[in-house]
Amino acid sequence: MYEHNNAVTQREYSSRFVRALVTCFWLLLWSLGGKAQWGVVNRTHCLKLGKTKQGTFGGSMLSLCLWPYASSGHSDSVTYQQKGKLVNGLGLACFLQKSGLASIGSFIMPSDGTWSTEEPSPTDSLKGSSLPPLLHSSSISTKTYESRFPGVDIFVFTADAVVEPPMMVINTVLSVMAYDYPPEKLSVYLSDDGGSDVTFYALLEASSFAKHWVPFCKRFKVEPRSPAAYFNTLSSTKSQDHNYVKDLETIHKLYEEMKRRVEEATKLGVPSEARSKHNGFSQWDSYSSPRDHDTILQIVMHKKDSQGSKDVDGCILPTLVYMAREKRPHYHTHFKAGAINSLLRVSSTISNGKIILFLDCDMSSTHSESVKDALCFFMDEDKGQEIAYVQFPQGFHNIGKNDLYANAISDIVEVELHGFDGFGGPLFIGTCCYLRRDALWWKKFSHEYKNDWNDANENEVTEVNLHELEEESKALANCSYEKNTLWGKKIGSIYGCLVEDVITGLQMQLHGWKSVYYNPSIRAFSGIAPTKLLHTLVQMKRWGEGHLQLSLSEFRPKWYGDKKINICLLLGYWHHNFFAITSLSVLYYSIIPSLYLLKGVSFFPKISSLWCIPFTCVMVGEIVYSLIEGLSMGGSIQGWWNAIRMWLYVKTSSFLFSLIDGILGFFGRPNSSFSLTSKVIDDDASQRYEKEVMEFGTSSPYFTVLATLALLNLFCLLLTLKDLVLGKGGFAAEKMALQVVLCGVLVLINFPLYQAIFVRKDKGRMPTSVSIKSTTLALTACVFFKLFNSVN
Repeated sequence: MYEHNNAVTQREYSSRFVRALVTCFWLLLWSLGGKAQWGVVNRTHCLKLGKTKQGTFGGSMLSLCLWPYASSGHSDSVTYQQKGKLVNGLGLACFLQKSGLASIGSFIMPSDGTWSTEEPSPTDSLKGSSLPPLLHSSSISTKTYESRFPGVDIFVFTADAVVEPPMMVINTVLSVMAYDYPPEKLSVYLSDDGGSDVTFYALLEASSFAKHWVPFCKRFKVEPRSPAAYFNTLSSTKSQDHNYVKDLETIHKLYEEMKRRVEEATKLGVPSEARSKHNGFSQWDSYSSPRDHDTILQIVMHKKDSQGSKDVDGCILPTLVYMAREKRPHYHTHFKAGAINSLLRVSSTISNGKIILFLDCDMSSTHSESVKDALCFFMDEDKGQEIAYVQFPQGFHNIGKNDLYANAISDIVEVELHGFDGFGGPLFIGTCCYLRRDALWWKKFSHEYKNDWNDANENEVTEVNLHELEEESKALANCSYEKNTLWGKKIGSIYGCLVEDVITGLQMQLHGWKSVYYNPSIRAFSGIAPTKLLHTLVQMKRWGEGHLQLSLSEFRPKWYGDKKINICLLLGYWHHNFFAITSLSVLYYSIIPSLYLLKGVSFFPKISSLWCIPFTCVMVGEIVYSLIEGLSMGGSIQGWWNAIRMWLYVKTSSFLFSLIDGILGFFGRPNSSFSLTSKVIDDDASQRYEKEVMEFGTSSPYFTVLATLALLNLFCLLLTLKDLVLGKGGFAAEKMALQVVLCGVLVLINFPLYQAIFVRKDKGRMPTSVSIKSTTLALTACVFFKLFNSVN
């Protein structure tokens, strides 16, 4: 009865299989038609090699980038890409049919599988053009070119001293102050949207410590140059240099003393002695709350200050500025985008560096020459004037071997962003990125544009004292400054979207600029990844909702991107913009096939049928392909399994809530608030994270959804196995085999969640309230479905 009414007919299978073969053939032609090789040609041509001889540049061309590609390297790269695209294309062709094979729920999923659970089409085009460049900054490290270096302004952003500890913030600041770069051309700005006097106090302490730390780093060429990160490596560091050992003991003692004072101030408040010693604290006299205060701006160090801005060796230190922009309850802050625009204006009066580095407060530098790596792109005389920004990947130093929460997002960092690079440039991800100031002023690129790194106005402050300069700059960070202006619309970072960084980068590309993704072998930046499942899910929810907002906004690439940027780059943007919508297909396959096991309705061919072969090939091929890809990026089998679990959790919870909030926002609900990911880790949670035990421990709608889906699949599988054991299977066992396998895989994936519900007793277990609620919902769904089947 059910087989006749619900099973997919042989004719339907034939039609879909033919479509799969046609798609395979098209992708085969596309992958072999030179598209993969285009990525190599484009990147090689983009930054031209200067001929060198005996270490000097030939002719008058300032060619700063070295591209050591051997001919064999070219062949290997192209062959690898072509093979990878062919394999992925064949898997895609079959997988595109997956969501169209279910007879139930076809009103949700298009029959051609456009929203299959892998949404692979745009990703494939990006993977096919992957080719990371190889650069060397040694060619621009000579004094001949240092005089031509542009000014570099570094923006460090923090917003809450509670979830972003001041010690973490100042370690990031110190790591960039010690860059291997002319200090008179380096300026560091700390934007504190929390307006915390403790953070300001920590920055003052860091400025004093920098007078010892910066010369120590340059004297002994230490890496990394974040004090906390460097001292953590001392256990494996041995040196016979007596001067180094002596200086190390001194600098370590100074750091521990600074750390003690800052942590005491974090717990007890800023000491009165420090308040009376520095007049900058007087700016907190009118302070009401983090959301209601005047602009607080202090130039802590500046090259015009001959006394306070020199280190213990008498050398100039980089400019250091603290800013907490004005906040008023009746003015929208625009979150990080508003902070970016305030810093753009303030920095233009103080240093006006032509290159700007954006950093989140937890992303400390781990390679002091990354700024020179970026300049290899910007200063190239052939194509450098086209580059708007150079995006480095985010690295994390607290990720375990198996990456429990898949925070490394290796498929994006190691594959997709390289693919973006091959088609015109990656997304701007808001941190670890060097940008050209002119591009942020929304100057449209033209081929007449030329790099002018020696502008006489750059880094020159008018003849006023620092106090007057501070007062002048404060007005630029007031709430009312942007009223009736184009800031946030046509100038600076774009407002109105949770992924303001992505939309800002897109607008640069639409103005004719290019961008570059550079992923060096030595990681340039390292931060702190979320150590709790909820933090990861909330972060992914914000990204998913932000990309959906972008797709529904006036800036969506559908209208603005057409004929202005490469079609493959456009597909890449849409691939990310539809993250939230893909939650529907994953929910469908996580619920409907399992529930219909209770009815005995088959969604897939019988295992004895020839039509079972495509399904088996797709499943095995997808598993093998993703496993090989994960292992090739340095992962482990357990890490690959963790990534699959997190893919399921993010799709069925984070992106589901992203979709709901995005649609509600589109129909007039107030915009979602910007949520910070906590960087504070308690000891118990840290120990569980190190042991790779998933952290739940709090009641949340995310966990309710995940637990309900996990229990629903468990109950469906148990009830189905019971019927088979009791002899009700027979012919049905053959018919339902693939469906049982799918349900079984979902149960295996959720094994840590079952442990958190039924077994664990620690503080990280699933809260009892969530367990009861989820069990009730899952049982109700199963019983209702079973009874509904009996009535019919």
